[in-house]
Amino acid sequence: MITTDHIKNLISEKLTEKECFVVALDVRSGNNILLEVDSLKGVSIQDCVDLSKTIEHNLDREEEDFELHVSSAGLDKPFRVKEQYIKNIGKEVKVITNDNEKIKGELKEVGEEEITVEFSYKEKMEGRKKKEKIVKQKKIPFDNIKETTIIISFK
Repeated sequence: MITTDHIKNLISEKLTEKECFVVALDVRSGNNILLEVDSLKGVSIQDCVDLSKTIEHNLDREEEDFELHVSSAGLDKPFRVKEQYIKNIGKEVKVITNDNEKIKGELKEVGEEEITVEFSYKEKMEGRKKKEKIVKQKKIPFDNIKETTIIISFK
């Protein structure tokens, strides 16, 4: 049976060469291999093809048949590894905490155990006619994050 450790060993050199990292790797029943990768500079189709060829050339279909899917981590999918947070510093994100609090703002920092998101809102100030813009930063521990996604904007 093909294992995730075996696949990781096969692609480790190619991942380093391409400056990519694994977001998800799953070997399902029937040797259905699903590999999602990302990179700080973005993943090209050629990167996916090269990783696919690396796996295919090192596994023997005569010995053990398999199905292989290699793709980049989609923009619409939640972050799954810390490197995705680092890649998206400075971008707008939506964070849902474990108690279902939704925080939308700019990802400012990624620490060892937490992220910092800067957000703004308008609030009526006493003695003023117009609402004032308030900017705040919130530190959110990784273990309190249910889901983080990038906010796609076409502005």
